[in-house]
Amino acid sequence: MAIFIPEDKVLEIKNAADIVDVISEVVHLKKSGKNFLGLCPFHSEKTPSFSVSPEKQIFYCFGCGVGGNIFSFLMKHDGLAFPEAARTLARRYGVDIPKKSLTFEQNKRITERESLLNINRQAMDYFCRALLSKSAGIPAMKYLKKRGFSPEIIDKFHLGYAPKGWDNLLNFISKKGAPLALVEKSGLILPKKDKRGYYDRFRDRIIFPILDVNQAVIGFGGRVLDDSLPKYLNSPETPVYNKSRSLYGLYTAKDKCRTTNTIFIVEGYLDLLSLHQHGIENSVATLGTALTPEHVRLLTRYAPRLVLVYDSDEAGIRSALRCVDIFWKEHVDFRRGDVFQEEKADTHILVLPDEHDPDSFLMENSPEIFFEEASQAPGIITFLIEQAIGKHGLETEGKIRVIADLRGPLATINDNVARSLYIKQLAERIGIDENIVLEKVREHRSVKSIKDSDARNDIVNKGSRLEKQIIAMMLQFPAILPAIKLYNAIEYIENDILKSIGKTVLEKQLSSDEQISELLTSIEDPVQENLIATLAMIEEPWDERGCLKLIKQFVTTGKRKRDSKILEQIKAAEKKNDQETLDKLLREKLKLAVQSEKQKLA
Repeated sequence: MAIFIPEDKVLEIKNAADIVDVISEVVHLKKSGKNFLGLCPFHSEKTPSFSVSPEKQIFYCFGCGVGGNIFSFLMKHDGLAFPEAARTLARRYGVDIPKKSLTFEQNKRITERESLLNINRQAMDYFCRALLSKSAGIPAMKYLKKRGFSPEIIDKFHLGYAPKGWDNLLNFISKKGAPLALVEKSGLILPKKDKRGYYDRFRDRIIFPILDVNQAVIGFGGRVLDDSLPKYLNSPETPVYNKSRSLYGLYTAKDKCRTTNTIFIVEGYLDLLSLHQHGIENSVATLGTALTPEHVRLLTRYAPRLVLVYDSDEAGIRSALRCVDIFWKEHVDFRRGDVFQEEKADTHILVLPDEHDPDSFLMENSPEIFFEEASQAPGIITFLIEQAIGKHGLETEGKIRVIADLRGPLATINDNVARSLYIKQLAERIGIDENIVLEKVREHRSVKSIKDSDARNDIVNKGSRLEKQIIAMMLQFPAILPAIKLYNAIEYIENDILKSIGKTVLEKQLSSDEQISELLTSIEDPVQENLIATLAMIEEPWDERGCLKLIKQFVTTGKRKRDSKILEQIKAAEKKNDQETLDKLLREKLKLAVQSEKQKLA
């Protein structure tokens, strides 16, 4: 995880930083016993369930199941990668991170990234100045003013202009001394066909700089001033820009999204600017691509209610239908104690009326009317039902096709209550007996979907309460780790995730529960990270006698299961007359018996 930061520096940063100090800047925390409580910044709630432990330097929300240490808080809250989170804390607490401590490859990667971001920043400054130029920028500025954008919006989004000509930016960047091979890697210039030099990618276009949540310039979009094609041109994928994980305007919208608990999502730069121009600041735009699972996960960090805003034309409807599948299938896993829940973002589809796009709708209507339309926007299933009815009608054949279209989405709903209510809604809407719809949905619940559901529920179905107790004990009472090792207790854990956590705890040789924060720094899997935080925060009164009793109970149960399994395998090998497998199993049984005797003598 700590790719660019040396491990000793990560530890120094962790020891210097205070998690309560950092989190209290964005969450109002109140002392509650040994811990601090507040309203969770990762989901909407009225009763505080977000707990911060100053002793263990970790946080955990008992409402949504998100947890971790000070690094993971910044990563989840601000959308940072680990190196950026570590460097942010290092600057705040005065910890020096010398580049000489990095390996050559690490130094090369981070230097390239920083160089690309610097080139992009210089290019943005160039485009901004070009827009303000009293000669070259006049047509572009007239275009933006005609579209109704104020100087404040132009400045807020750092809008610019790429002048006519083939090498304006190329010459500017060259004078700055940037290696042209690196500028090409940024996507700002392209090699000529004869490979003898380069030319500008963006020419005679309005420029929309794309900034990440930390306001680093990662890419650009460009729009022509007339109706020539292509109307829009975007930066290619680069080491700093991935359109499947980036959203236009998120850096300026994120705070408003949190305060309103809602995010409006549009498809274009100008639509997004129009929303902000009319005071609808909790809005973002996709970047020339359909919504992705990465987008959904990113958005649900900032608000629980997502409203997709689409044009009312045929293309808008197609876009809405494409995105529905992504939004419906993408889910957030929450774990509260021994209870597993699957919740989805509260997602709505707003198709604007009268052949409007967001820009034209707001030009003719007030923001209040927009909000009223949004408040009535249907949820995903309701939207799909109405679209299917509109497509197929309500004649006999149409109803059959409507059910065929809806049985797949309905079958993906793992919440029995929600699925039952939606089936009832569909049945009433098309005038069909509810049991008939239910039967069709059940038929569609394929073996694969059942296996997928089992995999998502693996942590509860296979991770027994006793297994979780063992891991919780290891985290909260590390003095028992030698006994865990002696009795080889980890080998009897059947759940792969819990077993992996147990092995990691033994490898890290925790000496106190205060090292849990340090342990979390080495965990890359978010499922493991949240689970460790869960088990670490739900405290029990451990003592050596009680721990040893728990270990012996767990190991005894595990041995019975293991011995029973081996006996079954031995019988199967005897039945098949498989002497090689039989010999192997008998040797394994003898080895395990010897191990058990040694443990009895210990």
